[in-house]
Amino acid sequence: MPEQTIPLPADVRYFTPAGPFRLECGAAIPLRIAYHTYGTFTGDNALWVCHALTANSEVADWWPHTVEAGKFLDPARWFTVCANIVGSCYGTTGPASPDPATGKPYYGAFPSVTVRDMARANLLLADHLGIAHARAVIGSSIGGFQALEMALERPGFARKLILIATAARAQPWTIAADEAQRMALEADTTFGTDSPDAGRRGMEAARAIGLLTYRGSSAYNATQQEHDDPDKTRGFRACSYQRHQGDKLSRRFDAYSYRRITEAFDSHNVGRGRGGVERALGTIGADTLVVGITSDIILPVGEQLALWRHIPHCRMELIVSDFGHDGFLVEHAKLDAILGPFIES
Repeated sequence: MPEQTIPLPADVRYFTPAGPFRLECGAAIPLRIAYHTYGTFTGDNALWVCHALTANSEVADWWPHTVEAGKFLDPARWFTVCANIVGSCYGTTGPASPDPATGKPYYGAFPSVTVRDMARANLLLADHLGIAHARAVIGSSIGGFQALEMALERPGFARKLILIATAARAQPWTIAADEAQRMALEADTTFGTDSPDAGRRGMEAARAIGLLTYRGSSAYNATQQEHDDPDKTRGFRACSYQRHQGDKLSRRFDAYSYRRITEAFDSHNVGRGRGGVERALGTIGADTLVVGITSDIILPVGEQLALWRHIPHCRMELIVSDFGHDGFLVEHAKLDAILGPFIES
């Protein structure tokens, strides 16, 4: 099998801060940040989008019908920035990057990262771009984790905070789901080798596990029924869907990045070193909008209710959807109807 190359997004730009970047774990890495911008910066029209687990900085690619005329990320109105997260495989320093100690890719030796590390890298890029404050910082899932950390690391940076299908800390349920996926990676005997193909079959299984939590029963039951042959006994649509999605991700994402980013997800806790979750949330001064998705089982509505209760200037909206956690990617029209007026207000 030829070694796979992760395709990088089109029109990506790079920023390399001076000196090493110190991670929370204590390790220092040479940092390069891959990012995209849309629109023209006028000094007070910046929107910062924080992406989710396996996405990248090309918002217009993974978040359909958002970076368009008349939508909440309208490039004629707003200057939207998105940075690829530390530890990813889409241009920002991660496991596939060269280790200065060896000149070869880190692979499994890449150090542990946290969401706080990702947020601090985002803020370095903001400084480079001359963005002293953003009209809104927007994040879904682990992107919402980053948005919270940006607001806490630099009070006043976010004038508005938009938190979609996210939480103040990872809970045992989400940690267990991520550990099951990492177990799938580890069951692949190639995981641990110094190869860009390492863990590829494990990634297929990990993705199949993850999809169950991202979509849940409502989405599967709505989209994978055997309408053409309800009496079949094998070859189910749900089976081919799982295998297709697993193969698809394994071809575009790095297994070592997947491990490090899911570990970062699990370590998320805005209260760490800040006197606890409630105290930390109580210091957020940004006008905040929290959005929950009714069928989300990985970060259920109760997590968003906790944010709403403890962030001082906060309102909450619910999106009714059968698509679970992935509703933030699918229900773009409903999101636009909520987010657009809030950003403009």
